[in-house]
Amino acid sequence: MSKSGKPNTAKSKIAESKIAEPKIAKPAVRTKAAVKASRPTRDQAEDAVRTLLRWAGDDPGREGLLGTPARVARAYEEWFAGYFEDPREYLGRTFEEVAGYDEIVLLRDIRFESHCEHHVAPIIGRVHIAYLPRNRVVGISKLARLVDVYAKRLQVQEKMTAEIAACIDSVLKPHGVAVVVEGVHECMTTRGVHKSDVSMVTSRMLGVFRDHAETRNEFFAAIGLRSAAAGVGT
Repeated sequence: MSKSGKPNTAKSKIAESKIAEPKIAKPAVRTKAAVKASRPTRDQAEDAVRTLLRWAGDDPGREGLLGTPARVARAYEEWFAGYFEDPREYLGRTFEEVAGYDEIVLLRDIRFESHCEHHVAPIIGRVHIAYLPRNRVVGISKLARLVDVYAKRLQVQEKMTAEIAACIDSVLKPHGVAVVVEGVHECMTTRGVHKSDVSMVTSRMLGVFRDHAETRNEFFAAIGLRSAAAGVGT
């Protein structure tokens, strides 16, 4: 690191002109207590499943469906457990003994399973996360857990990408953060346009990854994506 505190590697040169940082809107945060207070009972949830089964044209009283409402409720508890966790807690414990390491920290191919908030259909994919630390790093398993917290909520991929980057930037305060999410949305592969083999790629670049083309391109090359020198993910 230079005396100015800026990265001094050839891969992280300071660009003369900077691209304006995106304005990150702070999402409305519901506390765990508020979520639990407004949560219907298990019986109400299972009754809702029976209603949907009848609406779909089947009989929830037949043998094959008798246990379905309870199974669906248990599945929802697993799929949407992220509403009862605080993602910032996973980044709370950091390490400063890194022997002066000041290069990119990158975790690739973090698999995630989520559900779109429009159709409650699965979104399955992977997340790549990188940050340029400022004196401290976090355990890599915590980055994977961070992804899980946001994925286990009803999501829009663009929002999830921004949320992950904003949380890392807010808690770790690194020189920069880069997040790329690749997802397959079953709301368009199993219904609607029925287009299979289509994946969606979203990215959020903050700090040096947004301002410095070389740093950004180093990240994209490491995860196997191409980036135009002037391009930038938002």
